[in-house]
Amino acid sequence: MSSAPGRHHQWSAGSGTSRLAVNQLQQGFVDEAAVGRFLAGREVPIVEGRHCTFLFWGEADEVHLAQRILGLPNRLPMRRVAATPLWYVVLKVPEGSRINYQIEVRRGDHVERFNDPLNPKFSHSPFGAISVCFSSQYTDPEWTFPDPDAAPGELTEFLVESPALQRDCQVTLYLPARFRRDAAYQLLVVHDGGDFLQYAAAKVVLDNLIHRREIAPTIAAFLHPRDRLVEYANSAQHARFLTNELLPRLQTEFPLVGNRSGRVLLGASFGAVAALSTAASSARTYGSLVLMSGSFVFADAGTDHGGGPVFDPVVQFVNRYRARPRYVAERLFVSCGLYEPLIIPNRSIVPIFESTGMRVRYVEARDGHTWENWRDRLGAALSWVIPGPAAAST
Repeated sequence: MSSAPGRHHQWSAGSGTSRLAVNQLQQGFVDEAAVGRFLAGREVPIVEGRHCTFLFWGEADEVHLAQRILGLPNRLPMRRVAATPLWYVVLKVPEGSRINYQIEVRRGDHVERFNDPLNPKFSHSPFGAISVCFSSQYTDPEWTFPDPDAAPGELTEFLVESPALQRDCQVTLYLPARFRRDAAYQLLVVHDGGDFLQYAAAKVVLDNLIHRREIAPTIAAFLHPRDRLVEYANSAQHARFLTNELLPRLQTEFPLVGNRSGRVLLGASFGAVAALSTAASSARTYGSLVLMSGSFVFADAGTDHGGGPVFDPVVQFVNRYRARPRYVAERLFVSCGLYEPLIIPNRSIVPIFESTGMRVRYVEARDGHTWENWRDRLGAALSWVIPGPAAAST
């Protein structure tokens, strides 16, 4: 089991950080012209080692940095620089961190929250764009960008009639470059498939990892749920759709590896619950699971788990599994962000998985509950559960 260091975080309004740029600014006479010169050509937030200085320029009664790092207040007060409209707060974080955030401004009784006007960098999700700060040593993995040398796979739409879900289910299929009918391909089933394609560069990642021979040639089925909070919350109907409807259809129409070792279920958040519960309902069917930031919420005592009614079926499933752990797959890749509340249930469930004899690889990231977090873990996850020659030789 592996994990990243740096579980404790500090924040500072400037004390003890006299060498930082914002404090250097305040050592002399500061007016709006001086602030203008200070901001000219600077990237915001200002990253200096482990210190990230967040700035806001504008008249206000109060300004806060709004973020969701576990262990810190969700709203950190920003200080005004002298008598200017420049506000700041310094956040000390480990190297290699990604932080999603917004600026909250109060003017009289009016409070407004918005993305950082000084920062052009954004993190994207189905809920829109949000400002992002990269601490020192963070880089986007180069295999998440299109490689002109990597032959592209093909995306095609596939419709599966599902009596279990009582609807026709759209599935986006990825066929690898140089697809051949006389080959045998691994199968990767991706929950929230449309979001993984749009926000986690899943097609580019597959193209690159197959090209580099870090994963075996793979057919991927990207799922499109109608109501993910219902279908992914330990739904027997969803499990029947995957195991009894989708899988037989794909085996009939495509040359797939014919045993459990060639089948992988992948999901993030509620999608991870769906992957685990589906495998648990048919323990001889799937060889590997990739569980990212799984919503493995549980309640050891009482019924107040803090997740609201939508989590009730999840908590019931996780409570049962924790009480009676079972071997459901050969390999599990489990990951979670250090800065998200789900780090606690994810850490606690890993030894439970290991107690069943399943092979578990656990990774923590200095990130939150974000699509970029899950994108950045795809290389390690897929090269472990469906290794190609290059990964197998390392």
